[in-house]
Amino acid sequence: MSITEGLGSLLLGKPAEATAIAALGRRPATYGDLRALVERTRASLRAAGVGRADRVAIVLPNGPEMATSFVAVASAATSAPLNPGYKADELDFYLSDLDARALVLPRGMAGPAREVAERKGIPILALDVDADAPAGLFRLSLENGVAGATRSDGPLESDDIALVLHTSGTTARPKIVPLTIANLCASAGNIRASLALTSDDVCLNVMPLFHIHGLVAAVLASLDAGATVTCTPGFDALKFFGWLESVRPTWYTAVPTMHQAILARAARNEALVKASRLRFIRSSSASLPPQVMRELGQTFGCPVIEAYGMTEASHQMASNPLPPRAQKAGSVGLPAGPEISIMDDSGAMLPGGEEGEVVIRGPNVTHGYLGAPEANAKAFTHGWFRTGDRGRLDPEGYLHLTGRIKELINRGGEKLSPLEVDAVLMDHPAVAQVVTFGVPHPKLGEEVAAAVVLREGKTVTERELKELASARLAGFKVPRTIVFVSEIPKGATGKLQRIGLAERLGIVS
Repeated sequence: MSITEGLGSLLLGKPAEATAIAALGRRPATYGDLRALVERTRASLRAAGVGRADRVAIVLPNGPEMATSFVAVASAATSAPLNPGYKADELDFYLSDLDARALVLPRGMAGPAREVAERKGIPILALDVDADAPAGLFRLSLENGVAGATRSDGPLESDDIALVLHTSGTTARPKIVPLTIANLCASAGNIRASLALTSDDVCLNVMPLFHIHGLVAAVLASLDAGATVTCTPGFDALKFFGWLESVRPTWYTAVPTMHQAILARAARNEALVKASRLRFIRSSSASLPPQVMRELGQTFGCPVIEAYGMTEASHQMASNPLPPRAQKAGSVGLPAGPEISIMDDSGAMLPGGEEGEVVIRGPNVTHGYLGAPEANAKAFTHGWFRTGDRGRLDPEGYLHLTGRIKELINRGGEKLSPLEVDAVLMDHPAVAQVVTFGVPHPKLGEEVAAAVVLREGKTVTERELKELASARLAGFKVPRTIVFVSEIPKGATGKLQRIGLAERLGIVS
């Protein structure tokens, strides 16, 4: 195999001695180290009977080995990172659905992943890390199971599948999204260009590495630029400011709830905030409230770049530009990779300014879900992928999202975007977080409700928030129920959960 194959192609042309992967308290790995790791991992996989078309599940804690195992495995086969927090039933489903040829686990690690793999007869590839090894370097060897004959070998090509991830499955059975080498390399290049990343940049990764956001925006885009990624064990608001001091990152990328947790502690870490060398802050994977965007920028004294991404697009679709161009609060920015257009329900394109479904096409977009012809027929129209998001393009070409189509609230035939209500309630100085959602109603179909988290030491009544909403929104958009909670349920990546929230909070009309 040549290092030019697979995701290893992103490592080409980088100085061998330049730092690629770093971790707290460990020696960093260089680009030369990574290139050698890719070669060794390919040999280990082939020795275990894993071919280029086989799927290798990876269950590792967040950190440098999760980042490098993704890159190395995806340079020889199809990688399938899984959430290490999954329970046995979840792992049983995902490993079966993936038809995993092998499973990468830390050597000797007990738990449901091992139990499920052993029960299903899936060979386990043990990952070993030497105590004094640079961050991210490991050895793979067959721990159990029988090494079969390699089913598919030969050089990888650009249309080979490098990564498979499942959709969230909040409203239907999760679907498998296949992303090719070409998809991922295109997206990494798009993000590198959008953020003007260079070899001088250092990314502090706090995102989980079983999700497209961290894998592509933090890891692959950085490697494409010849930059450094410092891999943390995962987001921790209590440790974040210490990481700012020790890592000295030039940027980080996170979901809005993480940014809000950071802001909640910023005043207590004012000296570390002022001493940071952040060039910009990036936000993606969920809508960033305009209030949070402004506060982040003011606190850290740098631009906040909100981007729009999804798994099916190998992450990035749009991004607010760097200065001197404008970062528009409430907008996910300009097309930043694929073409973006707005389509009506019949498949016709709408002119600028009109609201409809956001559709995309381009080299970073998946060719379709695996084994799901009906879903693909619904997802693609005239070669455009339907994102399931509603939005509009303003006169300057910036995309403004108005909500997920499946999350729109239908109150007696009048449809409203929960994001619009969120934005109004977030303007109250006592409010830290808001999620507006629909509650089943026997006559109207749905009624409007909102869950609110208050800022520390602040108070506000339900009546006061309703009065604020009534002053700025049409009557049918005003929440009939507002509940105050200490925390809003989040998904595995930190995204606030809107669908099914009424049931979780026990709210009925």
